[in-house]
Amino acid sequence: MTRALPGSLGTVSAALALTLVTCLPLPSMAQVVRCTDPATGKVTYTDGDCGRGQSAREVEARKTPQEIQQEREQAAEALERKQERQQWERQQQRDAEPATRAARPRATPADPSQSVDCQRARRNLQEVLSTMGRGMYDEQARLDAAQRQADLACLSPADYARAESARSSRTVYPSPYYAPPVVVVPPRPAPPPRREITHCNVFRCYDKQGNTYPR
Repeated sequence: MTRALPGSLGTVSAALALTLVTCLPLPSMAQVVRCTDPATGKVTYTDGDCGRGQSAREVEARKTPQEIQQEREQAAEALERKQERQQWERQQQRDAEPATRAARPRATPADPSQSVDCQRARRNLQEVLSTMGRGMYDEQARLDAAQRQADLACLSPADYARAESARSSRTVYPSPYYAPPVVVVPPRPAPPPRREITHCNVFRCYDKQGNTYPR
């Protein structure tokens, strides 16, 4: 007797297995005879009669229809068990996939401080630092740009954001090699001397210095 799978699937699988085995080209004469040629020693196998002059030896006896039917049923049951096992293994694999994914170690993000870009940016920063103090007009700007590039290449995004925030809030001091420009405010012009008018006539006035002014 074959074992039934749960539901209609087991019935379908059992029927399919039995159909496949029944359709196999099994000969009705399930007999195997060994034929040996005495002249050459060549051995052949057949389910019929050997050729003339050949010695015959029955390897497998002729089977009855009942035996053939029994073999077919056994083959169908074996095929059904194989399908059940394959289905069970696939279900086990599907059930184990979430646990496998959860247990799988997460990929560690690459350390930016070990990258080629970081090494290149650090070398550039060292070169800029070695030129400091030579009185170049743009040395502070070059240093800031090299430091920012090194931070960008060697820090994680979160660390770089914190570095930028600290950089924007710090006090910027002028370069010690160049004094800030001096703005000279011109003096205000002296007010003109006040005129002291001493007397006037019908047409003009006079001051102490004798200057005349129209009236």
